[in-house]
Amino acid sequence: MSDATSMAEDFASGRNDPVQALEQALDKASQVPSVFISLTPERARREAEAAAARWRAGQPLSVFDGVPLAWKDLFDVAGSITTAGAAYRRHAPVALLDAPTVGLLCRAGMVSVGKTNLSELAYSGLGLNPHFGTPHNPHGTDQPRIPGGSSSGSAVAVAAGIVPIAMGTDTAGSIRIPSAFNGLVGYRGSSRRYSRDGVFPLAHSLDSLGPISRSVRDALAVDNLLHGRSHTHVARSLKGQRFVLAQQDVEPAVRNNLLRAVEQLKAHGALVEERECPAFQATLELIKHHGWLGAFEAFALHQALLDSPEADQLDPRVRRRLEAARSLPASQLIHLTDARRRLQQQLIEDLDGAVLITPTVAHVAPALAALEADDDLFVTTNLATLRLTMPGSLLDMPGVTLPSGRDAQGLPTGLLLSAPTGEDARLLRAALSVESVMTI
Repeated sequence: MSDATSMAEDFASGRNDPVQALEQALDKASQVPSVFISLTPERARREAEAAAARWRAGQPLSVFDGVPLAWKDLFDVAGSITTAGAAYRRHAPVALLDAPTVGLLCRAGMVSVGKTNLSELAYSGLGLNPHFGTPHNPHGTDQPRIPGGSSSGSAVAVAAGIVPIAMGTDTAGSIRIPSAFNGLVGYRGSSRRYSRDGVFPLAHSLDSLGPISRSVRDALAVDNLLHGRSHTHVARSLKGQRFVLAQQDVEPAVRNNLLRAVEQLKAHGALVEERECPAFQATLELIKHHGWLGAFEAFALHQALLDSPEADQLDPRVRRRLEAARSLPASQLIHLTDARRRLQQQLIEDLDGAVLITPTVAHVAPALAALEADDDLFVTTNLATLRLTMPGSLLDMPGVTLPSGRDAQGLPTGLLLSAPTGEDARLLRAALSVESVMTI
């Protein structure tokens, strides 16, 4: 499947139209199990027909007028229930209004196909969901593989060719991980990049939003639409652009693909310094020894639920993780919060204007069956999967994961570009340049 930009170019030339694109999306959505929790065909058809008329008149609302997209089922979409992937919310009241991000892309003419599956309450990096099923990674041809989480359905919706763009959320890696596992581009914006109103929360100081797509140019276009901009971006030369490569302990295929990509950057004039990034490394150690800030915030958010009879409807694995924070001391929270502020400042000094390169995940998508059957394996695999994205979340680093290649079984690997908080525009431009020279 082509990216959204190519699809819109086909709309402009008359080779395709939004109604046809939508019907193809709805047909594919019905054929891939567990990707969507709900579809919105009536709304989508109204939006697609209006977009088709605008293209015929030569008056599109935006570069993505008529392009179909999907929403992680944390975003309020008017007339739909926001389940957050939880059984206890199956019969929650429907949303009366679109979340602001939904409204902005709707007013740009994009077509909302439906709400995608996720880890319950967005609280896992693996993407398993016992209530609504687990979407299978399309690259797992030898056996069912996990999609990655928590934005599991959003990633598979794009990877399976249902839609070219799906919106996700990321608290500890929930956009970057499923994007990497599915061979896609995933952009985690700084936490204040987009409005989070109307988006079901997990951890108030860590939650962030962003698109999962097939190209950086699509992610940039979505960013423009959400900020009311219309200009296009052209990849700049990498000559003289500075990067810091921070090696990590990863599977051989992940490392080999990362190093091959870095050599391509160097061949196009990029200045890549291979060294440790002290703030990133210190954050890894902080999380390892002092825990996860999101655990405190998630427990505070869901304490009333945990103390209610509805807690029995939760995925037992999610419930245990939430409950584990009940007895954590306040001193631990204060230590994490203070260290976060200090390390954010140190990161700016460490990078000194460079973009950080790390592996996105240390391994490829694991097999699904073993994780469904073994609670202990689930816990250790979840921690290992989240390990390299959690520092960026704690430091509120915008991040763009790019596909870096595949392993011997054809499973995708990813590399992650990150920058200090608030430097999203610079990071996205750098990612566009990096993508333009990478061959995988």
